[in-house]
Amino acid sequence: MKKVITQGLVGLTIFLSSWVLLNQIDWIDLLEIDKATAKTEIKIGELYWDVFKSNEVENKDAFVNKTIDSLVVKICSRNKIDREHIKVHILNKEEVNAFALPNGHLIIYSGLILASDNPEELSGIIGHELAHIELNHVMRKLINEIGLSVLISMTTGNGSTEIISQTAKLLSSSAFDRDLEKEADLKAVDYLINSKIDTEPFANFLYKLYTKENELQEALSWVSTHPILKERATYILEYSASKKTTIPEMILAPQSWKELQEKLN
Repeated sequence: MKKVITQGLVGLTIFLSSWVLLNQIDWIDLLEIDKATAKTEIKIGELYWDVFKSNEVENKDAFVNKTIDSLVVKICSRNKIDREHIKVHILNKEEVNAFALPNGHLIIYSGLILASDNPEELSGIIGHELAHIELNHVMRKLINEIGLSVLISMTTGNGSTEIISQTAKLLSSSAFDRDLEKEADLKAVDYLINSKIDTEPFANFLYKLYTKENELQEALSWVSTHPILKERATYILEYSASKKTTIPEMILAPQSWKELQEKLN
């Protein structure tokens, strides 16, 4: 009996020791999945941007780009986001939409800027998309829905133009799941608070889109791709109220905002 117990204890000790050792191994590094994903993200980001660049008109106006960049720079600098990694593209399109592509590409439609009543509303949406980029939501979505092996094959010349175009639409016309959207919303609130930007307009913008959903169905792409707008506006306000904030700063002169809108119109 004692021998059986001893053998059992030895077996348990070996099992526990093996379990501890296995958990100390960084399997991702061992299999170099992170490295492969990073290389793929760079290539796939360029492929997807080429799709949008060839099918849409990019706004090249110096004032428009400088003004939007000032908002991006403010959020990035106050939140230790690598501005050099973020590639902002403003496309002349009436749809109210913004979305992120792999490798830090941030697409903003002119329709979204025109639908914003003030730079604080727009900054909330920019913060939301930056959060998707910084939290690696973009690649996670693609890997979950397409698979890493398919993405890698696309970057090695084995993916057809049609496949690349169709998968690119996943990022511009379909939402992340609820948990990821909420995570990006709350991270955006943190970004705004750190940047001394008023968070209430961000919630107001979502609620405004919610109330106009039926009125402007065709133009409001951001409504269909970012569901539960009323719920999101509510928890953004609740989360903001729970945070310690300072007096917001003016982030853009009224005249500059007016000129931006006029140029896009």
